[in-house]
Amino acid sequence: MGETSTSQAPVDEVDERAPLLGSSESEPNEPEAPAKRAGKWVARNAVLISVSLLVLAVIIILCIFFASYRPKKPTTKTALCLTPACVHASSEILYNLSPDYKNLDPCDDFEELVCGGWDERHDLRPDQGDAFTGTIMSENSQMLLRHILEAPYPEDSDHSSFSPAQLLQSVSSVDQQNFDKLKAAYDACMDEATINKAGVNPLLEVVHQIAELFPVTESVVHKRTPLLGKGKDDILDLLIFLYKLGLSPLVSLGAGADDKDPDVVVIQVSPPWRIGLPAKNYYEDPKILKEYKDTVAQVLENLYPDDKHESAALHADWMRSSGHGKIAARGKAIDSSNEIVEFEKQLAAASPNPEDAQDVTKYYNPMSLKDADSLTPQIQLANVLQKLAPLDYTINRLIIASPQYMNNLTQILFSTSRETLQTYFIWKVVQAFSSEIEADEIKPYTRFSNKLQGKDPDSSPERWRTCVGHVDDGLGWILSRFFVEKAFSEKAKNFGDQIVSDIKEMFIEKLKKTKWMDKSVVELAIEKVHKIVQKIGYPTKSPDIMDPPSLQHYYESVNITPSTFFQNTLSMSRLVVSLQWSSLGKPVDRNEWGMTVPTVNAYYNPPGNEIVFPAGIMQFPVFDVNVPQYLSYGAFGSVSGHELSHAFDSTGRHYDQNGNYTDWWTNSTVEGFKERAQCFVDQYAKYTVPGPDNKPLHVNGKLTLGENIADAGGVSAAFAAWQKRRAETPNQDLPGLEYFTQDQLFFVSYANWWCGKSRKETAINRIYTDPHAPKWARILGTMANSRDFKDSFKCKNREPVCELW
Repeated sequence: MGETSTSQAPVDEVDERAPLLGSSESEPNEPEAPAKRAGKWVARNAVLISVSLLVLAVIIILCIFFASYRPKKPTTKTALCLTPACVHASSEILYNLSPDYKNLDPCDDFEELVCGGWDERHDLRPDQGDAFTGTIMSENSQMLLRHILEAPYPEDSDHSSFSPAQLLQSVSSVDQQNFDKLKAAYDACMDEATINKAGVNPLLEVVHQIAELFPVTESVVHKRTPLLGKGKDDILDLLIFLYKLGLSPLVSLGAGADDKDPDVVVIQVSPPWRIGLPAKNYYEDPKILKEYKDTVAQVLENLYPDDKHESAALHADWMRSSGHGKIAARGKAIDSSNEIVEFEKQLAAASPNPEDAQDVTKYYNPMSLKDADSLTPQIQLANVLQKLAPLDYTINRLIIASPQYMNNLTQILFSTSRETLQTYFIWKVVQAFSSEIEADEIKPYTRFSNKLQGKDPDSSPERWRTCVGHVDDGLGWILSRFFVEKAFSEKAKNFGDQIVSDIKEMFIEKLKKTKWMDKSVVELAIEKVHKIVQKIGYPTKSPDIMDPPSLQHYYESVNITPSTFFQNTLSMSRLVVSLQWSSLGKPVDRNEWGMTVPTVNAYYNPPGNEIVFPAGIMQFPVFDVNVPQYLSYGAFGSVSGHELSHAFDSTGRHYDQNGNYTDWWTNSTVEGFKERAQCFVDQYAKYTVPGPDNKPLHVNGKLTLGENIADAGGVSAAFAAWQKRRAETPNQDLPGLEYFTQDQLFFVSYANWWCGKSRKETAINRIYTDPHAPKWARILGTMANSRDFKDSFKCKNREPVCELW
């Protein structure tokens, strides 16, 4: 500022400097008028102004040009997925939708909107009582398993990269031996000629062993021998014999984790899961009871014809030559059937209602062996248990699910004759193994069972379906190994882990916002979520299905021959029982799975605090790594959230973060839960199906409470998990489904999983016994309880009917 430059400044700096610095002359000039100064400035800079205006014009023109040709932002229109997987998924949804879906209000009847087409496209086979999307998935898996079982052992070139034969070349011969065992069991089941030729004889072998172990005195008709008479101790050997075959007459015995000490295996005693008829309600229906009695009479008459029957003499000779004990002398078969059914009726009346049988606060009753044995002295419970348990195991305590039932059983047995009991035990064997026998003698019971479910009385599944199920029941882990190779992948397992982990994260966020739970309870609940073990796809321990030697050792005791189907079945049953009882005295094996890999299902185990998802349920359309994620999050994600929500439902809430049955909720939190849970009870009790007399039969809101709570929590957590994922990675749209937003398709995918239909009789049976609400109610009730659903479809009333999380 103090110096005077004698050099001429650049043209573009002259006026910039002038206002700030004075002239080089010694005396200042007089100031000029503004207009005059501006005119001089323009004159001096005319060229500069012209150039600047030209540049500005060019810039404006270029901006307009590029703006008009600039591609639209990706957010204005989502990309369309046209891969085969997406086209398949889209077509499946479109086929299932009601043809009139655009004119239906989703807020009024979402089930009809999503499933109207499914109902039209799927008819129940004569041998089916009901079916839903999960049934179709299961049958697709069955078809795959059939192809595996009817094909030769895959050669090296046929193995996928996801195979133990690739991972462990040194044990491929063991893998083939396992496969051969699998195939022999399937082939024996498929050999209908041999099975038909054997007829009822394999079953009679078991029946005659009952007569040998628990004989009765040949007596004049109507004379009855009391149980506590001479030879009363023989019931001990009979019960042990039946229990080792997997039967549960009078009481159900087993071993499992102690709810209050989940690392310890304890003996559990409960009423039989099924007395005779599928539900105790049926014993109050005179029409069904008469049909049942007539059925029992027909089967008994077929098995043991009286003296007028042409085969009676041959049967008596066979009995004597075989050295078997005596079977009760009978008058008319209908008399014996009346006695059996009346005995069962008393047992059913003594049994707890289904909702109480699943209530841990009612079924957890620890007792000493001495106290438990005193409840039913006639069946010598202590002696039975000591014969079943390992020799080195000392029985200190056991869990009695229903002491009241045990007390009632004492009174019932006191007034029941040996003849009636023997016939009852024989009838239990007939019921248990009727599906393993092809004989006219058993057909009356098969027809009755079918009719009770609304099926065609003379229908039966295709033989290959029966045999796939037979192999899955008896050699399931070997079958799982070959299923995984064909139907699963590492990519699928990782995606499943991702979904379940996302669900856990979102459930924690929901717990943090829950107002009715005390802060201390929320903190423990969050810890419980963190500790939930997630098992995805298949087990790698106990047994490791990817390790052929492990599988071979697991099934070492199962004897399979290609010509003895019934004996194969008994051998399989004995293994299941022996594995259970051999667990006594050992820590709980937390690596075990309760479902084989092809199973289309999932579960939460409270004492183990674990959620388990077999690969069977991780299949299209519930789960697919190759389609937009809102489909998998809507279906499989909701299933995952459902199982996780069980950790805090009416049962799971009683177990803490370590799986211990304990009171870890504060009183105010319990009251808050009960108030909201009652809402679910009342809501679902309003749903009905046509009853036996065509009057409305209401859903049991108490029996289905835990599942209904889990449905609501599952969808809520899954939707939140998907929203977070879509924010990170936008999903593509599906072709032909432009009518729906991606949010809406999330719920369409959820409901699509539950599309199904049921025969009236099967629906009634499920109301009596099933802790799940009808499939259609699981759609309507869950959507009514979903704020996210109502927001997505812009329903007038956005408030959930019932809400916990």
